[in-house]
Amino acid sequence: MISDYEGKTIQILELFGGIGSPRCALRNLGIPIKPIDYVEIDEKAVRSYNAMFSDELQYKTQTVVGWNLRPDILVHGSPCQDFSIAGKQKGADEGSETRSSLMWETIKIIQNMGVWKPKVVIWENVKNVRSKYMVHNHNRYMSELAKMGYVSSFELLDARDFGLPQARKRYFTVSIQGNEYFDFSDLIHTPMRDIKDFLEENTADYYRVTQPSMIEKIKAGKNSSFGVNVIENYAYTITCKQMRSPNSGVIKLDDGIYRYLTERECWRLQGYTDEDFDNAAMVNPGKEGCMNSALYKQAGNSIPVPIFESIFRKLILGETEEKELKLF
Repeated sequence: MISDYEGKTIQILELFGGIGSPRCALRNLGIPIKPIDYVEIDEKAVRSYNAMFSDELQYKTQTVVGWNLRPDILVHGSPCQDFSIAGKQKGADEGSETRSSLMWETIKIIQNMGVWKPKVVIWENVKNVRSKYMVHNHNRYMSELAKMGYVSSFELLDARDFGLPQARKRYFTVSIQGNEYFDFSDLIHTPMRDIKDFLEENTADYYRVTQPSMIEKIKAGKNSSFGVNVIENYAYTITCKQMRSPNSGVIKLDDGIYRYLTERECWRLQGYTDEDFDNAAMVNPGKEGCMNSALYKQAGNSIPVPIFESIFRKLILGETEEKELKLF
């Protein structure tokens, strides 16, 4: 844990940083941060990140006396496509040159950091990373970190347990330098909110489902492996291909009339504020009268902000869920 926090500035390094979910979580908790670096290949995601944190990214003259570039926390969510059951499952073996194998670049970065190795490393990825064909890479990842003095633990977390009405299960691995073990069992959970709180009241006509093939998939619904679900109590996993394949499900407007989730709704269902979305939309305007693929992709590739909030509440603030005392 970061036991010496006591209100100090947390230094964070974000690799495969997307639109800055961990940074949003720290901001929401009121924890002051200093970004050591942020790395992201998607130019449009970088635009969104810069717009969302523009007030914090202004150039300031700094002294180099006693300069310390050691991150307190390194967060990486390396590409999931080659782990995911929705992809071709090429895996992430080192040297395979798949996108998911970039996880080993993070290991190399940490190895080369010397005395400036981060105190904590957090990795997020899809559920399939622990499948029998993929688990060897996850196990080796933790083994490589152990050689550098880290103790790792992992847990499958669902966004619905952290207030968001989205069925999104992802593995989180927390590795801490020293002998500390991160226990996920007492993370603070939040009751799932009503899906209606996340939906817009009035949406443009271009969000309506009009393709006959998609309507057939909706009719097939849960009875088909290729069906599309109608959202009732919660959305299903938001992906980066919401426009072509709405894995999240669709909203029923009337008998036989459905619409896609809007870009704003997808951002809300990942835990971002409307101000975050508006800032991102301003620098990624898209084509007028059409759905914005960049904003959908950014939401689908992101990590639910409230999950990071809960992890940081324990890791940094020492806040945990009170366990019920059972007497026998």
